[in-house]
Amino acid sequence: MATVLQSALSFPLVVFTVLLALVMLYWLLVALRLVSVELFEHDSLKGDHLASTLVALGFAGVPASFSLTVLLGLASVITLAVEFVVLRWLPLGLFRIPVGVAVLWGAFVLASPLAASLCHRLHRWFHRHSPRRCLLGETVVVSENPGEDGCAMATLTDDPECRVRLHGKADAMPARGERRVLVKYLAGEGSYRSVLQRDYLEARTRLSRLRGRRRGGGEAVPH
Repeated sequence: MATVLQSALSFPLVVFTVLLALVMLYWLLVALRLVSVELFEHDSLKGDHLASTLVALGFAGVPASFSLTVLLGLASVITLAVEFVVLRWLPLGLFRIPVGVAVLWGAFVLASPLAASLCHRLHRWFHRHSPRRCLLGETVVVSENPGEDGCAMATLTDDPECRVRLHGKADAMPARGERRVLVKYLAGEGSYRSVLQRDYLEARTRLSRLRGRRRGGGEAVPH
């Protein structure tokens, strides 16, 4: 027991000890209905917030809080395994900090696709039982042309039983058969704004390149 406690309070495991304690407190507050499951959700994917980042990593279709919980859980298991199999046997001294940072980075890299895959298997349940903002980032197929009100129905590509209402703009109306991505939730009417899937993917690619240039101190973006 003393060994487990010592490991839990040593770097890098102490990071997960603190984070998982906060996660458990959060879910307790959710169970008591003092905090919303959609605490990290926004009405739009626009902007660099947690929900949009998780969608970009492949966690669309489930609440950001659940995605983050699964990601932290898997990363902590990987870090725990490395701690007990490798780190605890090495006389690292002050080198434990840089080695621990590398272990944390590797744990999240390994856990991210695993967590995304697990969340993807569960997202149909969330489609029916969770608030609608978690559908942002999902791909839909338009099943009918819009009516006079500019609205049309669509179905999720990987969950045809889940239907959503799209509200188009005058210059970007959805058309039957199009594959579109949900990018904004209109809470007042329970419908979504959407963009063509190819436009969404192109915008994400351009944004990733722009961020890469800024981080790398590359050439300025032309006006």
